[in-house]
Amino acid sequence: MIKTISTPNPTDMCIIVTYRCPMQCQMCNIWKNPTQKEKEITIAEIKKLPSVKFINITGGEPFIREDLEEIIKVCFQKSPRVVISTSGWFEERIIKLAKRFPNIGIRISIEGLSQKNDELRGREGGFDKGLRTLLRLRKMGVKDIGFGITVSNHNSADMLSLYQLSKPLGMEFATAAFHNSYYFHKEDNYITNKEEVCNNFKTLIKWQLKETHPKSWFRAYFNMGLINYIQDNPRLLPCEAGLVNFFVDPYGEIYPCNGLENKFWKESMGNIRQASSFEEIWFSEQAERVRQQVQNCPKHCWMVGTASPVMKKYIHQPLSWVLRNKLNVMIGKPISMELKQK
Repeated sequence: MIKTISTPNPTDMCIIVTYRCPMQCQMCNIWKNPTQKEKEITIAEIKKLPSVKFINITGGEPFIREDLEEIIKVCFQKSPRVVISTSGWFEERIIKLAKRFPNIGIRISIEGLSQKNDELRGREGGFDKGLRTLLRLRKMGVKDIGFGITVSNHNSADMLSLYQLSKPLGMEFATAAFHNSYYFHKEDNYITNKEEVCNNFKTLIKWQLKETHPKSWFRAYFNMGLINYIQDNPRLLPCEAGLVNFFVDPYGEIYPCNGLENKFWKESMGNIRQASSFEEIWFSEQAERVRQQVQNCPKHCWMVGTASPVMKKYIHQPLSWVLRNKLNVMIGKPISMELKQK
């Protein structure tokens, strides 16, 4: 191992427990490339992963795993906060798991209002299932719940409607812009109606800055980063994927992020199945080589899994923007959409 002062222990990890999925989303082709059940990462392999501050469980559709409850049990032994990203399709499984783990976080992907969501996600009734599940979780007293929307050419106006729906329900509201990557099996996820989409994001940013909760103000900054990404500008903050966070795919491969593309580069830091410990991978020469490639990566992704850790690390820049624009809101001045790039 080559542990150095410059190589910290990770704080965030995302475990992709399966590529199987019941949805047929237009912006993601995971469902066309499912894993075989018997080849997916096991609980014993997950136990080899490190303790961190935050774990995201995703897929495919995580609730397709019949042993998900046992996976979550292990995850709560490793982290105080565990959030599952789901389509909401397996309503009863979600409710059952939440009864066992009331501190679980649930983010249900909803891509628009009823008609638009079902069109984009390729399954009729998906919106109804997702919203009903969230309402049931809320009634149960589960606190860490909310919507997650991936904005594309077709649903940025519905993003605003979903945000307005989330507020009186007291639910979290997460945003993303669609990307190309090996993970999504997509190469044509490009926003073409940039002006319309960016204007809708600007409206959302203004609404978030007018809220009283500081968390919403920093989400406004994150959404400014999405505008910056859509406009094909350099990242607002350095990418440190593979330094404070990592992704584990269903086959046990450790990647710095899920935005890699074969046409640029894609390289694993190591495989947890073949290692005696996670540290053997994390502090290896191969991991350091991957981190160097991250520094030279030609992409400028802005996804919450890699943006959130650096927003916390380089807090001065988001904080400066937030304070400046919160003051603008309070005194009735226009919000500055300018962001100094690092």
